[in-house]
Amino acid sequence: MKRILIIFTILSHVICYGQQIEYVDFTQGLAKVKIIPDSGMVTGLVAYRFDVVKSIDSIFIDARNLNIQDVYLNNQQASFVYKDNKVVVKQPFSPSIENEIRIRYYVKPKKALYFLNRDEEWNIWTQGQGKYTSNWLPSFDDVNEKIVFSFNFEVPKDYNVISNGKLIAKKEGQTGWNQWSYQMDRAMSSYLCAFAIGKYNNKTETSNSGIPLEYYFYPEDSLKVEPTYRYSKRMFDFLEDEIGFAYPWQNYKQVPVHDFLYAGMENTSCTIFSDAFVVDSIGFNDKNYINVNAHELAHQWFGNLVTATSGEHHWLQEGFSTYYALLAERDIFGDDYYHFKLYESAVDLGRQDIAGQGTSLLNPKSSSLTFYQRGAWVLFALREKVGDQVFKQAVKNYLNKHAYGTAQTSDFIREVEVLAKINLNSFVNTWIVDEKFPAYKAIDLLKAKSTFIQEYLMVDCQAKSAKCSEYLKYDVSDEAKIKVISQAPELVTNDTFKSGLKVRQAIAQHLTIIPKDLKEAYESLLDDQSYITIERALYNLWVNFPLERAKYLSKTRFIDGFNDKNVRLLWIILNLNTPYYQAESNQELYAELLGYTEEKHNADLRINAFQYLKLIKGCDDMCKSNLENAKSHHNWRLVKFAKELSQQLEENKD
Repeated sequence: MKRILIIFTILSHVICYGQQIEYVDFTQGLAKVKIIPDSGMVTGLVAYRFDVVKSIDSIFIDARNLNIQDVYLNNQQASFVYKDNKVVVKQPFSPSIENEIRIRYYVKPKKALYFLNRDEEWNIWTQGQGKYTSNWLPSFDDVNEKIVFSFNFEVPKDYNVISNGKLIAKKEGQTGWNQWSYQMDRAMSSYLCAFAIGKYNNKTETSNSGIPLEYYFYPEDSLKVEPTYRYSKRMFDFLEDEIGFAYPWQNYKQVPVHDFLYAGMENTSCTIFSDAFVVDSIGFNDKNYINVNAHELAHQWFGNLVTATSGEHHWLQEGFSTYYALLAERDIFGDDYYHFKLYESAVDLGRQDIAGQGTSLLNPKSSSLTFYQRGAWVLFALREKVGDQVFKQAVKNYLNKHAYGTAQTSDFIREVEVLAKINLNSFVNTWIVDEKFPAYKAIDLLKAKSTFIQEYLMVDCQAKSAKCSEYLKYDVSDEAKIKVISQAPELVTNDTFKSGLKVRQAIAQHLTIIPKDLKEAYESLLDDQSYITIERALYNLWVNFPLERAKYLSKTRFIDGFNDKNVRLLWIILNLNTPYYQAESNQELYAELLGYTEEKHNADLRINAFQYLKLIKGCDDMCKSNLENAKSHHNWRLVKFAKELSQQLEENKD
């Protein structure tokens, strides 16, 4: 009897918590949220409209680690249970419409909402996917529950708020506070609810279809706006045309934030991205925002408009967005760029299989490489199989049929089969279901499409054949030249330096022992419009020509590099190890390096500074204190790094 009771309890829990969407349809949500930076607190009131579709004995709303103050149901205070991180109202619900539940709460979020300092100013932002919006807002972890949200934020008056939807009002609240109201007009999943708070300016363009495109930036970064957001409007217009389905939201906003967890996140109508991609015209050549920009934009259709029903079909979001981002880049950079990116991903997927880590695309625990790149390959191969016309119409039909709803893999495949009048079972098994990626078939597809790829595969100097010295003289692609340089850097001549930026970058990376007859040409790398090239060339020249170290340091003295100050940090270390060159005192330089380990700086800069301090055995008590602080950071890479470095420092003491 006890066993039967346990089974019944488990089944009841599954019915209550796992299948609510079949019984209750939440339609609208209005959230009033006050953000209190100094205490890292959120106080809020959220109201949801819902219809009861089938009789049920309770309803629930996800609320992870929230302090629930009271709950009202249809304007009457309701008793509730807070269980398993859910607010549960237990009472009979009969089929009905236009019900309302209100929840008042407060919380100091541990994740999904991050209170950070950037240059002594607050920079606050959310990350719902994988972290759950219900950590700061009573909402719905089930992606299948889609709601039309409206938000009212109360924040300190000197700060801007950027969120989902259209800004419909901004007004003064109580002394020292302002209220910002945003409103969506179509439904979305809760994980896509988002906001960013900080000191921002913005620039606006309008797409060909009339959609406002808002580009946000820190006030001091006005000169970085163009290189950061370069091609944004062009890609927006291209994707609308290529997808064949009008952009589905009121506007499109992009906002950089400090120490973001990922490259970017496609919150509905409001992409948040790492400020590491805020670059000047030089940084653009090395590490630009174009691919991330296009990828997050594509998600507005694939993921936001149509959401995968579960992790098993996650590729419908990431694979589609990766593929359409590549198409947008092809429109800018050409076919050779496009085919080479596909080639690189095919190689990576093949290596993953060799390492025994390959999985089916339908495995919810697959790697990002599988979801993103293998997913993109499915679409490339499928388009080759059925042709442009069928493929594009199938995508359009798929979006139309499942707009503002959810879908699974079979829904998309069915649309292709209907139009192509073929059975795709074999294709699906090979490209989607099988654990191993069909690498040879993928490469054959590329070779059939691209003479560029044929040439690249032909050029190979692993065996150091007599042809290799000739390859760098011929008019082969830069990618082929880079391949040769990586395999046989000793073949570089003065003429090789006349190549383009990427080839010169490869020279700096692979030619580390510099022949004297190449010294002058190598020194010219310090003038390149590439922070990667400058960093590598500076180090290699400093090592190879010790008598001229002061010259190289003087030339690069005022170059910072990326946001992680890659060139500046190297310059400090080389300066500290160069006798008789005293641009600044050693004490000042050490203090600067140590300062970069402090909490106010971004994670990448801190990691680099810690690494250099370890290299020079200069991690003093302040360094160790900052290292201890880093162990509680929200960025997992920094946490992992800090723990490993602390352990290494302890071991070295013995």
